Amino acid sequence: MDILGPFPLAKGQLKFLLVAIDYFTKRIEACPLAKITTKNVQRFTWRNIIYRFGISHTLVTDNGRQFIAQGFEDFLRELGIKHLPTSMEHPQTNGQAKAANKVILRELKKRIGNAKGQWPDELPSILCAYHCTPQSTTQEPPYRLTYGADAMIPVEVGETSHRRQVFNSKQNTQELAADLDLVDELRDEAQIHEEACKLRASRRYNTRVRPRSFRVGDLVWRLLGEARKDTSDGKLAPTWGGPFRVTEDLENGAYRLEELSGKPIPRTWNATHLKFLFQLNFVRMTCALFSRLSLLSQKTKKWVLTKRVFNEAHLRNQ
Repeated sequence: MDILGPFPLAKGQLKFLLVAIDYFTKRIEACPLAKITTKNVQRFTWRNIIYRFGISHTLVTDNGRQFIAQGFEDFLRELGIKHLPTSMEHPQTNGQAKAANKVILRELKKRIGNAKGQWPDELPSILCAYHCTPQSTTQEPPYRLTYGADAMIPVEVGETSHRRQVFNSKQNTQELAADLDLVDELRDEAQIHEEACKLRASRRYNTRVRPRSFRVGDLVWRLLGEARKDTSDGKLAPTWGGPFRVTEDLENGAYRLEELSGKPIPRTWNATHLKFLFQLNFVRMTCALFSRLSLLSQKTKKWVLTKRVFNEAHLRNQ
């Protein structure tokens, strides 16, 4: 689940869009809002998700204050829904919702033109087109994975399709029943396609990325996002902040940190935003420095001695 906006002000003071996507079927639920409050998020969860599709097992969101508010946490806990907030400044964890946002934004830009305030009116047709389009990961439309059959779209009325021409009420009922019997096989096949697609993407990604992991007790730097940089520093603001100590490895690339004083850092942080703090041992470095100077001194004395012998031999030959 994610919040998209602000948009140009529309009728009813609407300027935000609350978006949720099912991780398997890729079905999108979206609702325009005037205010993005915790109460509105709860209402959306009731009306657009629970009342229509039942209680979800897990809900993934970012760390927006509407999602991490105690009231929303209690609401999910009472329904037995596991809430998984993403690591700070790591939107890839909520990548499905971000991908849905891109689809909605791209289609809105194509359709509304200069009438920016009409974006809520175009939203239903955009979602309908998306739900009837096969996805690259599952090879199936979200509508079919949700309901077990293909939707009858408006195009089939103007350009009559085969199933509309040969429609038979009795046969149609039997075919719908057969589709419902085969929906489990359909979803299993879609899951196989999705896992294969993820595996191919993972292999391509891993060939270019060197994994980075930390252990409890390691000292690390943390990447400073724009919100944590001192605005008075301007372009000279530091890129990394800290150091911090790793207190817990969540084994999924996320870590919990604390300051060196022992004060815990709120929420989790992904490994992509951390790097090792390499401490220099002063005693070891001092010994190494003196060793190098001693070796250099010996070489210098040897070179001076060699030069003196050469000069004496040259004088004797004269």
